[in-house]
Amino acid sequence: MPRSIHQMTEEERFRLLAGAVTDYALYMLDPDGIVVSWNSGASRLKRYSASEIVGQHFSLLFSAEDRNLGMPETALAEARRNGRFENEGWRIRQDGSSFWALTVLESIRDEDGATIGFANITRDMTERREAQQALERSQEQLAYLSKMDALGRLTGSIAHNFNNLLMIVSGHAQTAKKLLENDPKGSRAIAAIETAARRGATLTRHMLSFSGRRQLHPEMLDLKAHVEDFGWLLNSIVVNTTLTIVIPQDLWPVETDASELELALVNIVLNSREAMPQGGAISITAENIHLPGVDAPKHLAGDFVALRVTDTGVGIAPDTLPKIFDPFFTTKQASRGAGLGLSQVYGFAVQSRGAAGAKSHLGRGTEISLYLPRADGARTAAPLEDATILASFAGARVLIVEDDPEVAEATISLMDQLGCKYRLADGAEAALLLLEDDAKFDLVFSDVVMPGAMDGFELADVLRRRYKELPILLASGGAGKAGAVAEERFPLLRKPYDIGDLRRAMAEVLSKNGPGAENNLLRFPPAQRVRKVSQTDKQ
Repeated sequence: MPRSIHQMTEEERFRLLAGAVTDYALYMLDPDGIVVSWNSGASRLKRYSASEIVGQHFSLLFSAEDRNLGMPETALAEARRNGRFENEGWRIRQDGSSFWALTVLESIRDEDGATIGFANITRDMTERREAQQALERSQEQLAYLSKMDALGRLTGSIAHNFNNLLMIVSGHAQTAKKLLENDPKGSRAIAAIETAARRGATLTRHMLSFSGRRQLHPEMLDLKAHVEDFGWLLNSIVVNTTLTIVIPQDLWPVETDASELELALVNIVLNSREAMPQGGAISITAENIHLPGVDAPKHLAGDFVALRVTDTGVGIAPDTLPKIFDPFFTTKQASRGAGLGLSQVYGFAVQSRGAAGAKSHLGRGTEISLYLPRADGARTAAPLEDATILASFAGARVLIVEDDPEVAEATISLMDQLGCKYRLADGAEAALLLLEDDAKFDLVFSDVVMPGAMDGFELADVLRRRYKELPILLASGGAGKAGAVAEERFPLLRKPYDIGDLRRAMAEVLSKNGPGAENNLLRFPPAQRVRKVSQTDKQ
């Protein structure tokens, strides 16, 4: 009969225990570090059989780098001195593969305290380390996204308010331009004001793109044809630099906003040019790519086109690289940029259901990548006929809904130039009360962001239900629900707009009411303003 465990000697029980452990490598060393015992767990983990390793120095189990650094000797010395050595690091299997190990080396002492050997316990920690690293990456990404979201909210709010100011400046500038058209000095001053307003509008456009509050108008795009056609402009902004565009014929179509894509390319190329003050080379390439979700930028999954802009510039330092998409971050002099170029790239990519990324090596250049989703259909807008764009709105009855008096004044001045009749309500409630008394308007032109219980979007929703045939045009500086409104339900005019923008938007909205609708507008008595009406006033 086999002996029971109680009948075994202590040494036999220990050998049985060590042999049964398979998740840990358990082995003993003599005082010089020679392997003298080897359990089955060590064979599984290290892939040496006992006959192959017993009698060998345990330094064989370390990487060449650790051996060169004297790690095996350090481990023995510390365990001999302190009784224990603990370390995490890469260890080598017999086949040359590596694994991340937690190693504990315990000194075995005799009755006099002299070291007579060492006991080694090693555990494979590769999976735990990878899980920890994945968790840290997720936490870093979450923190980064939270920061970007907070910055996006801030920049979106600033841009919205700034657009209202620009609307006042540009609107009155266009009125003054008409009044001073025969005054050369005055005309030059107005031209300077208009130029400044346009630059301000470009700045807020960048900010809104970053914040995700500027609504994109995606369409199916042949990226190869579009980028190559746009190449002439990109070539015009580089100096002492060779720009090459190499895009394969079989590139998938993408679904994106063409104008924002062009702006993103300009911003990237301008940054590349700044990184090559003595000249260099910029290349634009693209490839079809399937992203797996895990370990992909922003965890994207599916078919994408990777559009890459690579330069041979000075490169970006490792501590700076994670910040380049942050708004207002710049390494340039204050006069050379506001730090919004690459933040527009980031915002555009994210709004396009894609991502932006960067790789760089100091002294060897930088690569910026845009990941744009493969198109599964086309969204195109039919252009207005020239006759419609040039339509006259003389006598058109417009209900203007705007809570900001100064913005309202600027809007009224443009309506006057278009020959429209108007009434002004300073909020959604006032507009609804006015429409109850007089619904014979040809157009409701409302701001989106307004104080009170109902904003412009909600007002438009109510009007659509109550007055099904009433044309509605919304205006916004880009915040709040404006994106979804413009995309899904109502036409939206972005602030700041000029008289041409307003004319085109009104023509498009009114032309949808049927042929000649814009030429059969109802007339009404001279314009008058409507203040906010209370319930008492109504009674």
